[in-house]
Amino acid sequence: MLEEKNKINRIVDKDFARELAKHLLEIDAVILRPNDPFTWSSGWNSPIYCDNRLTLRYPTIRKKISKAFIDIINKDFKDIEVITGTATAGIPHAAWISENLDKPLAYVRAKAKAYGLGNQIEGGVDKGQSTIVIEDLISTGGSAVSVIEALQFIGADVRGVLCIFTYGFQTAIDQFTNLNIPVYCLTDYSTLIEVALEEDYIAESDLKMLNAWRENPAEWPN
Repeated sequence: MLEEKNKINRIVDKDFARELAKHLLEIDAVILRPNDPFTWSSGWNSPIYCDNRLTLRYPTIRKKISKAFIDIINKDFKDIEVITGTATAGIPHAAWISENLDKPLAYVRAKAKAYGLGNQIEGGVDKGQSTIVIEDLISTGGSAVSVIEALQFIGADVRGVLCIFTYGFQTAIDQFTNLNIPVYCLTDYSTLIEVALEEDYIAESDLKMLNAWRENPAEWPN
């Protein structure tokens, strides 16, 4: 299981993971409130709120994110044919990557349109073409999995998922493992908590509560 988990939560550059975690904290793309939890749409109580769309406001940060994604693609996915973004937060990052690499761009809606041609996949991925999925955040993994399944349904060859941030939930690890899809993450929850403690965003007394949430988010803080 450790080997499978490493395959799913693959942090390529640990130094950059720490640098990016610090950036996300500085711009409030990630907010930690272990003693005043947020409520997610799922109903879960959470000590963390993540909105990576705020990185779009900061050209220096978003360029670093794009470069990190491009470095991964050039190293492990050189022959990829199409860059696919998840709607909506993955689209701008996918667009910058596809422009830099001179590759076709596509994006996948959460569900097919109820009008016009009823498309779910926009841009273009043809049967047999290889693609990489660009995602901003992986929590339970459901949204990225639905994108993978939509692409596989039309016969596309999904090689992997690249994401900005992951919580590292076991349910996401299990889903990607079952699909045999590798996931590369620029930074993750464990790195973020480590950096947050060093930068005084949280106290050491908060660590137990923060770690307990990641282990059992559905029932936290009980």
